[in-house]
Amino acid sequence: MTERFTVRIADEVAAAIAEGCPVVALESTLISHGLPRPRNLDVARRLEAAVREGGAVPATVGIVVGRPIVGLSDAELTLLATAASVRKCSRRDVALAVARGEHGATTVAGTLALIGIAGIQVFATGGIGGVHRGAEQTFDVSADLVELARSRAIVVCAGAKALLDLPRTIEVLETAGVPILGWRTDELPAFYSSASGLPVTARIETAAEAARVALAAWELGIGGGVLVGVPPPPGTTLANERVEQSLADALAEADRRGLRGPEVTPFLLRAVAEATGGESVEANLALLENNARVGAEIAVALSEASGR
Repeated sequence: MTERFTVRIADEVAAAIAEGCPVVALESTLISHGLPRPRNLDVARRLEAAVREGGAVPATVGIVVGRPIVGLSDAELTLLATAASVRKCSRRDVALAVARGEHGATTVAGTLALIGIAGIQVFATGGIGGVHRGAEQTFDVSADLVELARSRAIVVCAGAKALLDLPRTIEVLETAGVPILGWRTDELPAFYSSASGLPVTARIETAAEAARVALAAWELGIGGGVLVGVPPPPGTTLANERVEQSLADALAEADRRGLRGPEVTPFLLRAVAEATGGESVEANLALLENNARVGAEIAVALSEASGR
């Protein structure tokens, strides 16, 4: 008999989807690869709590012993936060982790691929991947951008990660037809900073506006993903100049070491954390929780606008 590979959707999440209740997806890469232990598990729980406080059901996505799961249990969150070997899974890696029976933590692209199967349309994360600096030589462009273009989902984030080439990232999103909505801002947030100097497609003031834009695109049949850029909370931002200097030094070191692809981002984030005395980590945690709250608000508005 041929083996069947399926996505397991947690009972609470499946019930919410079936009843048209608001659900917010969360990624798992930040748990296994993005944050130090034991803080990673605490943050994962705090993000789920923030979604619940906003009136939505959280659905953290990951792969446990080769089984893709939408809505990890607390025990499964703990496993991904503490396991010695967890594959970092973009869309291309999901099938590999499943076929080999591995644990996997999903990136933005991997999460979008799996929530599309489940039918979840709101996803909150920290920062998306994008065009890397020097991509004209390396062709290093994140799969997140391709997945965003083909996924019917609203992705709530603090813009693209600060280590990326933001102007080129915006150009790729524009080419792919992904609108960038600024959450009460006219500029794309620059992850650690609220200002990048780069204009968004349109400014929005409410969750209802985000829901209407997404529904208009989807019901007309002309849209995939919608990006909502949320500035980091006041008092948690870092000066662009400070971040840029630490990134420049880290990029030079990464090049010297010959780091490429998935190795680059974790290295640069660690380097920025060291250069800022841990302030970048605190800023990251603050914006993650804030994005989870905004994601819940948008999920509620989307549920209401869909007439559910």
